[in-house]
Amino acid sequence: MKQMIKPWRHIFKLDPDRELDDNTLEAVCMSGTDAIMVGGSSGVTYDNTVDLMSRVRRYELPCVLEVSNLEMIVPGFDLYMIPMVMNTADTMWITGQHQRAVEEYGYMIPWDLLIPEGYIILNPDSTVARVTGAQTDLDAAGAAAYGQVADKLMSLPVVYAEYSGCFGDMDTVKKIHQSLHSAKLFYGGGIHDPETAAKAAAVCDTIVVGNAVYDNLQQALLTVKAVK
Repeated sequence: MKQMIKPWRHIFKLDPDRELDDNTLEAVCMSGTDAIMVGGSSGVTYDNTVDLMSRVRRYELPCVLEVSNLEMIVPGFDLYMIPMVMNTADTMWITGQHQRAVEEYGYMIPWDLLIPEGYIILNPDSTVARVTGAQTDLDAAGAAAYGQVADKLMSLPVVYAEYSGCFGDMDTVKKIHQSLHSAKLFYGGGIHDPETAAKAAAVCDTIVVGNAVYDNLQQALLTVKAVK
């Protein structure tokens, strides 16, 4: 599974809890992006996840579910990205939710399709930071240390630098990237045009573009060519 994500440079992340018309979805899926990630921080349910997956499935590109709660787990995705928040003191978001999932659904989990992610949440004003109680006041060295914990101590295949809602500090992202040995660095947050896409892509392995799809579709589509 790690080989599948290795060449990805660009991912569009779609939120099941937000409206997306068919023409917009077609433009996103036919844009040349490497994959579609389905996920969100709130309002995500089994029903709206099934609905979005079934619409994306009409197109021939990888469709990945980023699991943020147990209610949204839907069979049929190509991969399941499992976040583990590195910079939180609340163990529910490190292993707690995961233990509950295994206890309840362990008999049916497609283990070979799971990709754990070491999330480093860095925007204190984001929904995901509030929900997980993330300790976001990190300097570059502190963030990079969490990256190394995920990569070298926990052997996670993906480290995710998350600035959801704003464009992050690229020096910090670069420091995280330089600290990694085996893990791939995903970056998400504030990528809204080709310029921000190129800046982020220069210091990570894969960029994730989400809100721009809903705010300015044409600029969002241009982020693909900016990094590929």
